[in-house]
Amino acid sequence: MTTDQSTAPQSEALTFKAEVQQVLHILAHSLYTDREIFLRELISNASDALNRVQFEMLTNRDVRDPDAELAIWLEADPEQGTLTIRDTGIGMTREELIEHLGTIAQSSARAFVERTREAHKASASEIIGQFGVGFYSVFMVADKVTVISRSYRPEAEAARWESTGDERYTVGPAEREGRGTTIIVHLKDDAKEFAQSWRLEQIIKRHSDFVAFPIYMGERQLNQQKALWRRAPREVEAEQYHNLYRQLTLDSDEPLLHLHLSTDVPVDLHSILFVPAKRERGLIERRIEGKIKLYSRKVLILEDAKELLPSYFRFIEGVVDSEDLPLNVSRESVQSSPVMQRIRKTLTSRLHRELNELAERDAAKFAAFWKEFGVFIKEGVATDYESRSDLLKLLRFNTTRGGDDLVTLGQYKSRIVDGQQEIYYVMASSLEAARTSPHLDPFTARNIEVLLLHDLMDGFMLSGLREYEGLKLRNIDEADIELPGVVEATTPQISDEQFARLAERAAAVLGERIKQVRASRVLRDSPARLVSDEEAMGREMQRIQQLLGREAEQAPRILELNPGHGLVAALARRVEANAEDPVVTAALEQLYDNALLIEGLHQNPAAMVPRLLALIEAAARVE
Repeated sequence: MTTDQSTAPQSEALTFKAEVQQVLHILAHSLYTDREIFLRELISNASDALNRVQFEMLTNRDVRDPDAELAIWLEADPEQGTLTIRDTGIGMTREELIEHLGTIAQSSARAFVERTREAHKASASEIIGQFGVGFYSVFMVADKVTVISRSYRPEAEAARWESTGDERYTVGPAEREGRGTTIIVHLKDDAKEFAQSWRLEQIIKRHSDFVAFPIYMGERQLNQQKALWRRAPREVEAEQYHNLYRQLTLDSDEPLLHLHLSTDVPVDLHSILFVPAKRERGLIERRIEGKIKLYSRKVLILEDAKELLPSYFRFIEGVVDSEDLPLNVSRESVQSSPVMQRIRKTLTSRLHRELNELAERDAAKFAAFWKEFGVFIKEGVATDYESRSDLLKLLRFNTTRGGDDLVTLGQYKSRIVDGQQEIYYVMASSLEAARTSPHLDPFTARNIEVLLLHDLMDGFMLSGLREYEGLKLRNIDEADIELPGVVEATTPQISDEQFARLAERAAAVLGERIKQVRASRVLRDSPARLVSDEEAMGREMQRIQQLLGREAEQAPRILELNPGHGLVAALARRVEANAEDPVVTAALEQLYDNALLIEGLHQNPAAMVPRLLALIEAAARVE
């Protein structure tokens, strides 16, 4: 094709945006390790371009070179010190070269710069690729980069982009007959190793072995290409699973668990799913949500198929491929198809089974899973009634009799005492607060086990967990719980008249914050507690609102005082001597605040400081 020279676009020099210049400077001068990952990034970009043109041709055959092989080619020239990466992907126009290679989203660039400052001399593999700067990693090894590209659009002309990694780049016309992109990397003197064939092959095996398109060097294909998920599980080595996980996630840690599923019924399905070792993947990017790539007949149709699993499994990473998904429909139609629903049901069921089997065969590994992802399982209990029975088996709890070991609901049920008809739980702001809750007094005395709930998600979980195998769950802060067994009552240290005067004073001090003050029939070692006669679900949702920092009106509750406790007796005697004693006022306020604090319901703990100082002064008799 010829072009009129009088109208042909000429090369012009353009200036990188300031944020791009910052990124280029860091890549060229500050990241010292793992420079080989530049090739991973360029091949990943080429693979994305091939995926895009493959998807385009599902519904549009009016593209340049529709029969061209979808592949990537590498060419190393040690004498010239160059490396060339060529693909037959979607290609770019002059304007797209400027848009994609001359600009970075400002937010991504800023995040990249901040992360590299935080992680001085950090590993490049932990940073690059996370912030949309993958292409620019080439400047870790290059002193000049030339990009020649031609778009898939039949009428588009070829264009050239070139930069030496400083503040400027040039864009102009180019010669290229076929669709796709060629990147010529002019290597720095200290990076000439990347013009050696053996070195390139080593990098491909490590980082890009499972790219869905062939990667050629000369006549030889370097990558395996046949996807692991399309092989029989017996043919795959543990290290290959780890390599695939690393390529999908850039996470250097080994996954905690993998699920390799290959089946023809009830749906054609080839999948490998991973449970990461940590909730937050990577030292730099604090990402907690996984991505599942969705393929149909080996064509990538969704980069992140969130609908494939229920939301509480959003930490799962992996790949799903199915012959049953149609290719000639929109992505929106794919998401709502009946096939997707069958895939979702199959994957969800298998994940439940795998996790329950992990719990049975390897308690230590499951404990590691629970520590990182237990909060998601609790969310599932509240949101997925259909899978409730599988999820309940996965639940683990701290209890008053479990020590540091976590306990299942089945274990709890096997240890209930004679006459116990309910599963009891206490809610608090922390595990230590739960263990010291005054509500535990009557349960400790009767050796009745109590679940210690101290996580933000626990209140939400309870909306889907009101009973277990015939045993109702019950919050032990309720006002009138009848417990099995008989224990010796504590001996009051004050008369009924003395207690009545103290109760009257407490009601006056605390006002509308409480419903009433009464003597406790169950407290033994604690001076006071707040109990409720309200419906438990309302209190639990109120707790969630408050812990999320939202306005949550504190419903008035019943204050129980223990007449057998020395502190309560001392306060009663002080009221008897002086009904307006300021020490009594401060102590009653503090007892109320203590009860709220232990349960995690105090909205402003700092407000207690002046009162605590006053009580300390009174105790020390400071004049």
